[in-house]
Amino acid sequence: MTETLALVLAWTIGGVLGAIFFGGLWWTVHKGVSSKRPALWFFGSLLLRMSIALAGFYLVSGNQWDRLLMCLFGFVVARLIVTMLIRSSVQNLSLPTQETRHAP
Repeated sequence: MTETLALVLAWTIGGVLGAIFFGGLWWTVHKGVSSKRPALWFFGSLLLRMSIALAGFYLVSGNQWDRLLMCLFGFVVARLIVTMLIRSSVQNLSLPTQETRHAP
C-alpha cells in the first residue's frame, strides 16, 4: 500500500471515528436530558465513545505519527461537519414564532 493511500485511509477512518464520537455525544445529550438517570447515560456514553475513539486511533496509527496526525485531522473535520449539521437541523426545528403584541 502506498503511503498516500495509507494517509487518505487514516483520514477517512478518523472522520468515521469523529462522526461516531460527536454523533454519539449529540444522541447522549438528546436522550440523557429526558432520562430519569442522566448520569448513567452520560458516563456510559463517555466510556463507550472514548474507548471506540482511542482504540481506533491506536489501530490506525500503527506506530506512525503521520497516520495518527491524519486520523486526528479527520476526527476534527468530522467534529466541524457534525456541529454544522446539528446546528442547521436545530435552527430549522426551532424557528422563532412571532408573538402578537397585546395592548397594555
